[in-house]
Amino acid sequence: MLNWILKQPPSKKLVPKDKIASSYKWHQLGVLLATCIGYIGYYIIRLIFTTEQTDIMKVYHFTTADIGLVLSCFGIGYGFAKLFMGALADKCDSNRYLMLGLLLSAILNIFLGSTRNLYLMMFLMFLIAVTQGMGAAACQRMIQLWWGKRRRGTIYSIWSSAHNAGSFICVAIVQLATFLFAGSISAVFYTASAVSFAICILILVLGADRPQVVGLPDISTYTGDKVYLDNGKVSTTDSTDLSIWQIFVKYILKNKLVWAVTLTSMSLYLVRYGIQSWIPSYLVQNKGFDASFAKWLIGIFELASVPGVIIIGAISDALKGRRALVSIVCVIGMLICLTIYFFSSNHTMIVVALMIMGNLIYAPLTLVGLMVNEVVPKFAVGSSTGFMGFFQYIFGETLATALIGILVNKYGWIASNTVLYVASGFAIVFLIYTAISEVKLQKEAKTKNK
Repeated sequence: MLNWILKQPPSKKLVPKDKIASSYKWHQLGVLLATCIGYIGYYIIRLIFTTEQTDIMKVYHFTTADIGLVLSCFGIGYGFAKLFMGALADKCDSNRYLMLGLLLSAILNIFLGSTRNLYLMMFLMFLIAVTQGMGAAACQRMIQLWWGKRRRGTIYSIWSSAHNAGSFICVAIVQLATFLFAGSISAVFYTASAVSFAICILILVLGADRPQVVGLPDISTYTGDKVYLDNGKVSTTDSTDLSIWQIFVKYILKNKLVWAVTLTSMSLYLVRYGIQSWIPSYLVQNKGFDASFAKWLIGIFELASVPGVIIIGAISDALKGRRALVSIVCVIGMLICLTIYFFSSNHTMIVVALMIMGNLIYAPLTLVGLMVNEVVPKFAVGSSTGFMGFFQYIFGETLATALIGILVNKYGWIASNTVLYVASGFAIVFLIYTAISEVKLQKEAKTKNK
């Protein structure tokens, strides 16, 4: 198993020069499908508990604080897992790594659906989080290795939107399983795992780790793709003899832009999960929504953002990679929608604000995820993804679940509103720094490499 999952050597059988372009296109399509469908599977597993939170509280007699504790275990586990699993992804076959993580997640999800013990649920959610930490790093690494910067914003946005589609599909699976199995909560978890097992097969059939393993030239050779590093130097290589720790220290810990983008993402994740994780509870308790409709709004919040995220990603490509600038505009718009969501009592306005806000939250989250990969060499993409993920989930999601759950229990939903406004303000500050730094580094790199 260990040799199977490790990075595979380049193929000895090279694709003829006259067929490289067509072969690249077909393999890129396969990789895009593998990463998108694969990540849909990850999100189906990830959101089952969130989607079922109202029924679980009712049937299992859990409190809001109990639900927050289980969700926070995912945040803590996922944060640490992304740090270590992300770094490990740089040394593994990304496609196989992606499949294995989903397979293990689906198996653990079956056990999660089979217990009513709060502490066992917390433990299983932590383990699921560890296996889920394999997904994003593998997908982001494949995107960096298969596409040049001119198209990467669009491709990355398409992939990132897969988790939005996954969230909607998760809700659909919940409703279908509830209908077919007479409202059994356990059956909902089992159905989600069955769907994910089928997706594991598709990942292996469609995807590929990197161009060299199928006899194609690397993306830097094929498109002239370059990475502008924090010190103004340019990197084109996708391999290194440096150890995982050496890569982490040199290209992650000492990289100011990695820190700035990571803190931006952490702040935005707090906003994302501060809304998404509490949609059913907030709208039912505070706005008088029907519980069944409120559950569907989790999926609507996610799915409605797909076209906007892809369009905004394409806009960032058209602006020659000015992703931080585009993100600033999105966060300002998000604050306006957030205000309507918090203070309006009109159900239609709340739903519309929620749909628009999905675009304006997920677009900058998508772009910062790409930005952190674009300021490190390709052999450090998994490490940068993991480092960002650590902050996103240890601080971002945990604060949005456990802390907000506790604060709401004590002070009401106004406490949630305050936390999300403060987080949005921090995101804007870090994005301004990043936008200025991006322009400065590109100018320095061009000057040094003339």
